[in-house]
Amino acid sequence: MPEPLIQIEGLYKLFGKNPKSVMSMVHEGRSKDDILAETGHTLGLKDINLTINKGEIFVIMGLSGSGKSTLIRHFNRLIDPTEGVIRVDNIDVMKLSPKELEEFRRYKMSMVFQRFGLMPHRTVLENVGYGLAVQGQSKAAWTAKATEWLETVGLAGYEAQYPSQLSGGQQQRVGLARALCTDAEILLMDEAFSALDPLIRSEMQDQLIELQGKLHKTIIFITHDLDEALRLGDRIAILKDGEMVQQGTPEDILLNPADDYVEAFVKDVNRARALTVETVMKPPSGRITADTIAEALVQMKALKGNHGYYVNDDGYQGIVTLDALEACSDDGSQQMSADIWQELPAISPDAMLESVIPETLEADYPLPVVDEEGNLKGELSRHNIAEILGGAEKHVEEKI
Repeated sequence: MPEPLIQIEGLYKLFGKNPKSVMSMVHEGRSKDDILAETGHTLGLKDINLTINKGEIFVIMGLSGSGKSTLIRHFNRLIDPTEGVIRVDNIDVMKLSPKELEEFRRYKMSMVFQRFGLMPHRTVLENVGYGLAVQGQSKAAWTAKATEWLETVGLAGYEAQYPSQLSGGQQQRVGLARALCTDAEILLMDEAFSALDPLIRSEMQDQLIELQGKLHKTIIFITHDLDEALRLGDRIAILKDGEMVQQGTPEDILLNPADDYVEAFVKDVNRARALTVETVMKPPSGRITADTIAEALVQMKALKGNHGYYVNDDGYQGIVTLDALEACSDDGSQQMSADIWQELPAISPDAMLESVIPETLEADYPLPVVDEEGNLKGELSRHNIAEILGGAEKHVEEKI
């Protein structure tokens, strides 16, 4: 079961001189534009409710002005809400004293900024170890740890360089190493890769995924790019004008957009690159488990089709057809063997759809989806692929 780490309940943020006095208009359902026109207050966030689980990458996305950066700054109280509850590891963050809040920011959360946020007058090593130095660790201790993290992000040998001597991608790696160096449980990343060139951005995404596989941090990642959100996020929340319009897994968002706003986001996404086999596979059409040909024929005739996937104690073996069984039916007591089933390559449930399209289209039968233990999980056919890849266009046509 997922373990909740961060809980946001009924969060509102109004920017202005006296936001508390304007909250009644918000609760009455007055629009953002009306509130601004009548009071000069700007509604930044409206009734945000979400739970972020320990060890997941939770992506918050939306267009410019949607409130995503405002929201992430509530997690460590760089911005205080007008109303609402913020709990981190069952701690009510709003009740922390100034000293407790300082400790919370130092040890519980680290932040990676869009524009790197490096100190130009300090070396790369000093930038990475700065958080530990502030915590009071000795120079020998923070130097050793900072050196280790620079090696982890691929910057060994750059310790004595200054930020101005590095490329944008290298500077962002320094920022990431600095955030990780404090060993904070939670990593806040606000548009961390959006200032980078596309190729470097893709490399940084790869590195974050690789690091997360080892570190299992809780990461809140802000982006306006749906491709990035789908690639990185275990779950995604989409904001519009300060309101949450949909939360869910990447597959939920892509296949079941909640409204026209979300649909506009997803309609141009390359689904084959964003979805795994597991998200689109169907249950196996037929499973043959018999020991003898006679028993296999009985099982086959109970199926709707003329083929089935043969599975024994060693897991998936191949595909069996009705014709092959009937050709051997004179000796029904004969044991099932490799002479009877055909090899049909299996695909992994974790494979990206894009990577298996060619072999799926070339195969005479739906490909079996088999996990690492050899268990038959489902099947993927040409029809499945056509249905998924054509789904967005069909949905748009239906609305027109």
